[in-house]
Order: sequence, then C-alpha cells, then structure tokens
Amino acid sequence: MTSFSLRQTYSQLPDYFYASAALSPVTAPQLIKLNVPLAKSLGLDPVWLSGSEGVAMLSGSHMPPGVQPLALAYAGHQFGHFVPQLGDGRALLLGDVTDASGHVREIQLKGSGRTAYSRRGDGRAALGPVLREYVVSEAMAAMGIPTTRALAAVVTGEQVMRETPLPGAVMTRVAASHIRVGTFQFFAARQDLTGLRLLADYAIARHYPDAAQTPAPYLSLLEQVIAAQADLVAQWMLKGFIHGVMNTDNMAISGETIDYGPCAFMEQYDTSTVFSFIDERGRYAYGNQPSMALWNLTRLAEALLPLLADDEEQAVPVAQQALATFEGRFQETYLAGLRAKLGLTTVQPEDTGLLRSLLETMQAQEADFTETFRALSSEGAINGETVPESLAGFGAWLDRWRQRLAQEGEVSVSTRVDAMKQVNPAFIPRNHLVEPMIKAAVEDSDFSPFEDLLAVCTRPYDDQPGKEAYGRPAQASERVRYTFCGT
Repeated sequence: MTSFSLRQTYSQLPDYFYASAALSPVTAPQLIKLNVPLAKSLGLDPVWLSGSEGVAMLSGSHMPPGVQPLALAYAGHQFGHFVPQLGDGRALLLGDVTDASGHVREIQLKGSGRTAYSRRGDGRAALGPVLREYVVSEAMAAMGIPTTRALAAVVTGEQVMRETPLPGAVMTRVAASHIRVGTFQFFAARQDLTGLRLLADYAIARHYPDAAQTPAPYLSLLEQVIAAQADLVAQWMLKGFIHGVMNTDNMAISGETIDYGPCAFMEQYDTSTVFSFIDERGRYAYGNQPSMALWNLTRLAEALLPLLADDEEQAVPVAQQALATFEGRFQETYLAGLRAKLGLTTVQPEDTGLLRSLLETMQAQEADFTETFRALSSEGAINGETVPESLAGFGAWLDRWRQRLAQEGEVSVSTRVDAMKQVNPAFIPRNHLVEPMIKAAVEDSDFSPFEDLLAVCTRPYDDQPGKEAYGRPAQASERVRYTFCGT
C-alpha cells in the first residue's frame, strides 16, 4: 500500500496544455537529501519518501498508482528573442498537495529524462546544478524571499554528457505553480483565445482568487502579478541576489523565484555584476533586474490584451496603466527594505539621499554587500565606539547615518541591532563556497560540504559562533566569476 497520493489539477485543462510523459528509469538511484520539515509541512511521509518506492518516484523511475506525470507547454523570450515553443524539456509535474497552511503546492521533478519538449536535449540534470539549486532556494526561503523549494535530491547512478561526463541527479521541486509568463505567451502566439482564457481562469483560481470577484478579473490578474513581481525583485535587490537568466519562461505568475541556473549573490557591490557566462551584454545584471522584470511583465500584458478589452485599441491603454504601477510599487518596497536594513522605522525627506550615498560609498570602496549591512547591524557601528573593520572607509557616511538614527526617538541600541539582524543576513551561499561543495560531491561523492553549507545558509540571520568563515567574502584568488545553468 502506497503512502503517497497526489491530485493532478493541471490535467483537467485541455491536453494541448501539456504532454504526458513516459518514464525514463535510472540504474541505481540513491537519495542524497530529503527536506524532512518541508515534507511534513506538505503532509508527506518522510519514511516512505526515503524508502525504495519513494526514491524510485523521486528519481523518475517508477510512479505510485494514480500519479501521472506531465510536461507543461510554454513559450518564452530568451535573452530578448521569442521562441514560440519551449516547454518542460527535463521536468515532470507529478501533481498537487495541500500544505499545512491550506495552500496548494505542485511537486515537480527536474532532470528526470526526455519529454515531448526536450528537442535535442537529454532531459537530464547534472549533480552540480541540482546541489546549487537546493542550497540557494532553501537559503532564499530561510531569508523570507518567495521561492520554489527543494524537497529532495537524488543521484541517478548514471552519467550525463556535458563538456565532460558528470554524475546525473534529479531534484524534486515544490512551487505554488509552474505557470510562467511564457505559458501565457504560448497561447497568445497561437492566437488561441480559448486557451488563453482557460489559463487565465486557472491562474486566477490558483493564485489570485479575489480577482474573480472584480469587474475586470483579467486586469486584476495582471495588476496582482505586477505587484508580486515588483515586490519579489525588490527583495532580490535587498539581498544582493542576481537571478542570472530572467527570461519570460523563468518568471512565475505566482511571484516566486523560479529556475535557479547561473544565479549567485553579489559580493563586491557593483550594479553591473553579471554571473551568467552567456550574458555577454549584461542584460540581466544586478542593476538591470527591475527594468527586465518590467520588460517581462510588458510581454505578459501583451499576451493578455485580448482578455482586457474587446479590441486592441481599447486594451493597450488599460495594460499601460497597469504597467505604470510597477516602478512605484518596486521603489516603495525597495526603499522600505533599505530603511529596515539601516534600522530606520520612520520616513524622512533626506532618506533617499542617505541611502543613495551608502550605495555609492559601497561601490567606491568595493565593499561586500552582505558584510557591509551585517557590520552596520552592530552596536559598535551604531554608537560609533567599535566600528567594524569592514566599515573603515565609511566614516563620513556613518556620521550622517548616526545623525539620522538620532531622529528615530527612544530606541535602545540592542533593540535596533536585533531588528537589523533580522533583515541583514550574516550568511549567504557564497560562490567560493558553493563551487568547492559541488566539486567534493561530483569528484569524491562527498556530501558533507553540501550538508554543512546548507545548515549554515538556512539559518542566515543567526550569528552561529564557529561558522564565521562561511560569512567572509572571497579572497581575490577565490572569486568565482561565472556560474552555469547545467542544461
């Protein structure tokens, strides 16, 4: 008797929304990691998932009765170029569960083999990108940033061919849904108004049910996706996160971070920082992320035009008005977040200049983004008695900041420190720690660095005595310039 059951609501949509997929069994799957707390919150049995039947499912080798995997169809702009059909070329949607909070979540395998959308790919994933996504997505969740989650990682016992043979792996991902901007583009490109409306209705019911009660539900859907993405990208910017490949097929309608490929956290503050090897022109650089999010949302608005009004001439100004709200929403969330990172609880006219001056000083000093804000979250920095060494070049700005703090009223230094430490992480998955973690796993089947890094990064706001090395920026010789998606 199985201990695993799922609903499959996406299969209730017409069959051209997806493709059924035959399984691609692997020879010797072994569980690397099961996210036991997440499994329990989803109402899943960790003991069953860790057993032979569970590992067979998590590797894509065998499914429990009633689980019918699907590969989802979507299109997308990739580095600005439209591809009318992409789809899940190496992923399978297993179905839905309802978590402990009453939210419906999808479970998907990544790297489980070829699908109808694989084109010339093998549908597999290499171990390194699986481990990177596991650590980074769980670190993001621990920081409170909306994200897909890692439920499990499995090695397949087989190799995948990239530039060299690499160990194969499968990741099990949990998401509010896997509907993307590119999913809407798929139907819009085919001028399939029926499919577009069905998808929009499904997305509203799944993510924004209150939109259905408004006079213009599809406009409300667009407005709420815009707000969710503005908030999400602001949160990325506040933690120094660089997604790396903000294509429209990598933007989730839910407002969650999805598809961790060549992603990384910025160290030296520089708005032009890029980590994707193929992003030669810096399209998705750190400082471009807000404008690229708006670009993607404009493509969503274009796809939704037939649902916004009876004709395009009426629909375009409606869409433009919705898109015009992005910048204000982003700035509001971003500036509020920066104030919190600096211990400010009130709004003063000079704040924008103070915040801009800090970022300019950080760029001039080549300061580490995470280390700088964590150093500011100290009694010595606030009272000026024992300024951390990493803030040595910030003297004039620190004086200005302390004068601003004095306007906040009676707040004890310890209270302010505690509040700042809850928004300024001490630990992030730094590239120079992620890469040797991957190397140990790939070359020596040693997963202890993975376990250690994961444990530290999922407690990002704690001081963790003895783990200070995980919080230090890379030395010049340790810096990792590029990361790769592993496709």
